[in-house]
Amino acid sequence: MAALKVFLTLSVCLLLAHQTSARSDAPCQRSTYYKGYKNFIERHVRAGIPNSLNQNEWEKYIRNHGGCSRPTQSFLPESDLDRVNAVCSTKGGVVYKDNLCISRDSFKFVTVRSEPGTCGIRSVTQETKHLILACEELNNQCLPVHFEGNPTNAKPNNNARGCQEQPRPGGDAPSSFKMSWLWLLAALLVIIYGYQH
Repeated sequence: MAALKVFLTLSVCLLLAHQTSARSDAPCQRSTYYKGYKNFIERHVRAGIPNSLNQNEWEKYIRNHGGCSRPTQSFLPESDLDRVNAVCSTKGGVVYKDNLCISRDSFKFVTVRSEPGTCGIRSVTQETKHLILACEELNNQCLPVHFEGNPTNAKPNNNARGCQEQPRPGGDAPSSFKMSWLWLLAALLVIIYGYQH
């Protein structure tokens, strides 16, 4: 009986850890991480980014504004902020996978690669690609919280649902409505334990 209690306690702890660490499997799910959007803006849509691809200018900029610890960084002009936010809407983006949306239109941005742990710049490249962003609902608004790389130059699927559209009936429901086998197992164990006492 003591072994069953230990097993139940461990199962509940694992289930809670699984739920808090899992990535949402649909965009625009309610989040409690309110700094996510602010961090995204501070990292990717900064004011005053250099207008050139000069490595010395970018090294100085990154040293002065933080980011030396990140080996790959992408920067969008501040003038694109409304368009970037719109990727997390039906008008501006479609579901890519999990909680990621891909922009309907391509964007120009700069990717800076540096030596890990230093601000030594290896390359500065201007890219034109569709943005892939993780989108979460913060204060009743779906906003970007993470910039996902697009190394294969993926494009939006014209048949995908818009970023804020509700899932189709019987289709891709958000994780909050899905019951995993772990939850089923835990419920079964609680029932069994309850009947024995």
